[in-house]
Amino acid sequence: MTEKRQRSAEQRIAEKQAEAAAMGVDEAYISDLIDEFYNRVHANETLGPIFEGAIGDHWAPHLSTMKDFWSSMVLSTGRYQGRPMPKHMALKDIQPEHFETWLELFYQTLKDTAPTQEAEDWFIDRAVRIGKSFQLALFYRPEMRGGVVDA
Repeated sequence: MTEKRQRSAEQRIAEKQAEAAAMGVDEAYISDLIDEFYNRVHANETLGPIFEGAIGDHWAPHLSTMKDFWSSMVLSTGRYQGRPMPKHMALKDIQPEHFETWLELFYQTLKDTAPTQEAEDWFIDRAVRIGKSFQLALFYRPEMRGGVVDA
């Protein structure tokens, strides 16, 4: 029988940060990734107006929040304490296909900026899971014929 290895929270965080560092991911990369991605979102003819309507003149706080989110996801910094679902549920114009566009933009940004293939794979894996989770929470209706409300 294999023996379980007990690790403290600090050890788990240190291991996660070492794993990220080995992929070439640090706070500077996360910041650059988020800045570049949201520049592309802002310029996108489909997503730009949705984000503009939701964020308005508050892009700097949104970018800061997204950097905190990804820092918490990748580096276990614990900086993000938000609840994103209620904010997304309040958006009236959001449709399932918007998540596909969001994911395509995120993927292209990763392809253009990721320091390693491992970092690209790691981020896109999480982004796909996040997108699917949001789509299920926002659009899944078991009472509807296909399970998802068609736009």
